[in-house]
Amino acid sequence: MLTWVRKNLFLSAFLFSFLLLLAGCAHGTESDGALPQEESESQPDEDDIVIGISQVGSESDWRMMNTKAYMDTFTEEKGYYLIFEDGQQKQENQVKALRKFILKGVDYIVLAPIVETGWDAVLKEAQDAGIPVIIVDRDVSVEDESLYICRVGSDLMQEGRNAGEWLADYLESRGRRNEKINIVTLQGTPGSTAQIGRTSGFAEVMKKHANWNMLEYQSGDFTQAKAYEVMEYFLETYDDIDVVICENDNMAFGAIEAIKEAGLKLGKNGGIIMLSFDAVRDALLLVQKGEIMADFECNPIIAPLIEETIQKLERGEAVEKVQYVDETYFDYKMDIGTLLLDREY
Repeated sequence: MLTWVRKNLFLSAFLFSFLLLLAGCAHGTESDGALPQEESESQPDEDDIVIGISQVGSESDWRMMNTKAYMDTFTEEKGYYLIFEDGQQKQENQVKALRKFILKGVDYIVLAPIVETGWDAVLKEAQDAGIPVIIVDRDVSVEDESLYICRVGSDLMQEGRNAGEWLADYLESRGRRNEKINIVTLQGTPGSTAQIGRTSGFAEVMKKHANWNMLEYQSGDFTQAKAYEVMEYFLETYDDIDVVICENDNMAFGAIEAIKEAGLKLGKNGGIIMLSFDAVRDALLLVQKGEIMADFECNPIIAPLIEETIQKLERGEAVEKVQYVDETYFDYKMDIGTLLLDREY
């Protein structure tokens, strides 16, 4: 494998050309949407494994824990040199970050893509530079899957199926199997793997239940503030909402706020059935109260599995193209208080 020093020698000609290009467009770096990053004063040792991570942003509690896990895993003490870039929810920022990593000649690129499409060109640039790319958390849709080494993360479609199956069992237990069930969905960022997977997985189960009626899908963009606005709109538009699907916990927080302000009941108190995804600590406290009826885990601590993958590649070993972390779900019937005692997030 090329080391930091060897890669920079390999890319020296490219560096010179790139710097000439920058001279013509260096102005406006803070107004174009990119997040300015503080460069570390330290430099990697020759034996360090240099990793460039392009993160989606910090839009949710899940994302912040996911970032913390990277920082805790890829440390200098363990022989890593980490270059971290926050995409601020913009694909163009992530593309810039990947080109920065290529220019610096990192050993590995770790990409959490905001959306699935639009990556072919920059991933080809990384491949041409001899830099393996690991796709994490979400997925990419590219014509040539050899452009990335593997994907590490969650089975997001299965999470959606699990939510649908849980709802079917719950309605059965309440004698509501054949009752008309009106549903609204607060979707995540359109085009993201989490949005596509969770929406599609739930829809698969919904097809089996002719009495389930999806009133409307609206994007809450994975944020609490946007979800509050969308939930207000749902409540103003529809008189009889039985189920709210929130494709992450932060959107559930916003939806719950809007529902309570409207004077409506939630969950086990005979009100709106809310299902959510991620299962962060604050959401599980709401599961404990019966406001969120079930929460389907999306494990943010994927950094150890990524490190394991990188170490295999360092040894020249083959890795699985798709790798899933272990996940479960939590509902209002469980002893959530005890579960939270040992939970990291």
